[in-house]
Amino acid sequence: MRRMPASLPWILPGLFLAAGGAAGAGELDEALHRQPVAGNAVSNYEVCAACHMPEGWGTVDGEIPQIAGQHPNVIIKQLADIRGGNRDNPGMRLFASKEVIGGPQAIADLAAYIAAMPMTPRTGVGPGSDLQHGAVLYREHCVRCHGEYGEGDDARFYPRIQGQHYRYMLRQFEWIRDGRRRNANPEMVRQIADFSERDMKAVIDFASRLRPSPERVAPSVHYSNPDLP
Repeated sequence: MRRMPASLPWILPGLFLAAGGAAGAGELDEALHRQPVAGNAVSNYEVCAACHMPEGWGTVDGEIPQIAGQHPNVIIKQLADIRGGNRDNPGMRLFASKEVIGGPQAIADLAAYIAAMPMTPRTGVGPGSDLQHGAVLYREHCVRCHGEYGEGDDARFYPRIQGQHYRYMLRQFEWIRDGRRRNANPEMVRQIADFSERDMKAVIDFASRLRPSPERVAPSVHYSNPDLP
């Protein structure tokens, strides 16, 4: 596993505090309109790899999400939201900062790089004990935004959830339902406001089994990112 660059943990604490206020809607808009430059993101991705792993697959236990294959606009928005203080993620706030990864062009380059990464063939799934109920809930509440196969929508900033780890999605669902993820889509907040624990676990279990198309998936669990030897 690629380790965190040794210098990063000792960056001055003041940088951590300043990272959020420097970015906002203007930076999001600028990054969305930048043309990604091939090859520019590898050094920045080394920072991401410390947690998300060199292949971008996160961890099967759901502690770290898979980011490989995610829509570029979704990645840009989440990075801009973290930098602008619109999404609470203390663990990422420093490493997503302008001082560490650069400005809007760097965000655009990094998003394109991550979006092109092949996804893991092995994801964390739920217990599989209530999938029929989960399928009904998914069709009624999730398909319109996340798509029939969890493919999401880049243009509308709806994330790809196919191939995402069960425990990560469950945690995010809980945070959205409980108002702890401030940049959540208000429509989703309304959709899930009355979900019971059973509903929540069943629909996320079903979603965790939605798979990306074969061309988006790495050929083997032994695949390694050629850019990070």
